[in-house]
Amino acid sequence: MSSAKKEYKRVTTKSLVDMKSQGEKISMLTAYDYTMAKIVDGAGIDVILVGDSASNVMAGHETTLPITLDQMIYHASSVIKAIDRSLVVVDLPFGTYQSDPKEALRSAIRIMKESGAHAVKLEGGKEIKESIKRILNAGIPVMGHLGLTPQSIYKFGTYTVRAKEEKEAEQLKQDAKLLERIGCFAIVLEKIPASLAREVAESVSIPIIGIGAGKYVDGQVLVLHDMLGMTHEFNPRFLRRYLNLYEEMTDAITQYVEDVKNVDFPTDEEQY
Repeated sequence: MSSAKKEYKRVTTKSLVDMKSQGEKISMLTAYDYTMAKIVDGAGIDVILVGDSASNVMAGHETTLPITLDQMIYHASSVIKAIDRSLVVVDLPFGTYQSDPKEALRSAIRIMKESGAHAVKLEGGKEIKESIKRILNAGIPVMGHLGLTPQSIYKFGTYTVRAKEEKEAEQLKQDAKLLERIGCFAIVLEKIPASLAREVAESVSIPIIGIGAGKYVDGQVLVLHDMLGMTHEFNPRFLRRYLNLYEEMTDAITQYVEDVKNVDFPTDEEQY
């Protein structure tokens, strides 16, 4: 249970570290456009992730791999215009940082300059250490991401829980400490055993934000469209749907079609 809750006029990377030290859980959701980001920010979310999950929920791709840097900058720019309070973190998309630290820095600089975002997120541990260090050295905050890393889905071949075996779990723990040591301000842990996530969260001083990683971490993140029930085919154990907008929106649109066909819309009061 959280033992403290402080009102932050503007959430920063330091705010998140303070939240962890004070026992306050961190709330994080995705957003990809101005209208939704305005609602999410106004509701008091701490962190908005402009995720490469836009590739799935906004563009209809099967994986996160096809989304481009230009597209991520477009989504991030739309979100930033809506924000008064939240910290906005943007995913560096697949292919923009893995092989060349110089390219990683160029990609991160473009996101920061062209969108106005506050930080970037990269997937991976020791294998992308040099890219992270190059970005951090330029003064750009970096959030890490370990466990199930969707950009590596073709390497894994499945979206099942990661780090169940001792060897992979040990590497994840080492990677988390490495990310802390080189200067990441937080880490997302995706779809790993809750006991392992707890061990990681207790072993580092930076916030650990989970998705499918249990309740013993420092915060939680979900994809907005999933938690609002706008998507309905995706049903992992960790997903709680707070609304069923898929059905509600379908019913509303069906009613609109019927009203137009029957000339029930517009009424006399709804015309000039």
